[in-house]
Amino acid sequence: MQHRQLGTTGPRVSAIGLGCMGMSGMYGPADRAESIATIHAALDAGITLLDTGDFYGMGHNELLIAEALKGAKRDGVLVSVKFGALRDPAGGWSGSDTRPAAMRNFLAYSLQRLGLDHIDIYRPARLDPAVPIEETIGAIAEMVRAGYVRHIGLSEVGSETIRRAAAVHPICDLQIEYSLISRGIEDGILATCRELGIGITAYGVLSRGLISGHWRKEAAGPGDFRALSPRFQSENVDRNLALVSALRRIAEAKGVSVAQLAIAWVAGRGEDIVPLVGARRRDRLMEALGALDVALAPPELVEIERAVPKGAAAGDRYDAAQMAHLDSEQPVHG
Repeated sequence: MQHRQLGTTGPRVSAIGLGCMGMSGMYGPADRAESIATIHAALDAGITLLDTGDFYGMGHNELLIAEALKGAKRDGVLVSVKFGALRDPAGGWSGSDTRPAAMRNFLAYSLQRLGLDHIDIYRPARLDPAVPIEETIGAIAEMVRAGYVRHIGLSEVGSETIRRAAAVHPICDLQIEYSLISRGIEDGILATCRELGIGITAYGVLSRGLISGHWRKEAAGPGDFRALSPRFQSENVDRNLALVSALRRIAEAKGVSVAQLAIAWVAGRGEDIVPLVGARRRDRLMEALGALDVALAPPELVEIERAVPKGAAAGDRYDAAQMAHLDSEQPVHG
């Protein structure tokens, strides 16, 4: 397994991380036994970074990871946890709460569910408009000093927020969507992170399966939030799948899968970027791991850029309500 440094102050992690969200719904029903087997296969392959959120399945995901990690060597696994997103009993979303007291409460529950004495990377899932980022980061820093947290990360925030957070405590990484069809990070956020020595954990590298090469039109079933996602809607999905067809021709000429090509593209954007793959099955995990052996030559990168130019995707990456909550998507003033 190849490794990368997660920012100048963060840990060394496997060059690919495993995002576990889909094992607790969001993409429709998941098979519990296969999910645990996939986590075991990831660990066996040398993956050291597992990413979750305390709100994934309202705690289900953390309990699942705890079960999978029984007997595993603690110092061989880094667990990254997002907190702050509020849910209701119907599974809906109710905003964010990143007040210091709320953070300590979320952290206590995560430690209990995960069966761990510390979280390796702890991060607010979204910017809470009611709480200055300095207060949230300062409170997590207290948890670092107390030994409950090792490193502090951020998620889906813009350059100004990144700078304000980093002024309070070292930030090891920013978790943000980055793929061939989601390249907003390149408009300033990536440069800010590099200036400050902050790594990137890139989620959505296959755009929730859309550019995996496996997605079929109208494949989203009950409980799959992609049924409501703009890029998967009938008016957009045909245009987006046409981009995948163009990628497929390049992948086939190289003897790799579309997913491997897309993951390798993200991984190739810099040694400070760690792609998170959301595999829920062992076969998809093994396919993703094959991307580590894919090197893209300059002519191939030009060909990929021609096939999928920046901004080519049809539809936003979230619906309008969720986009409004993304600090990373807000216009820069001044």
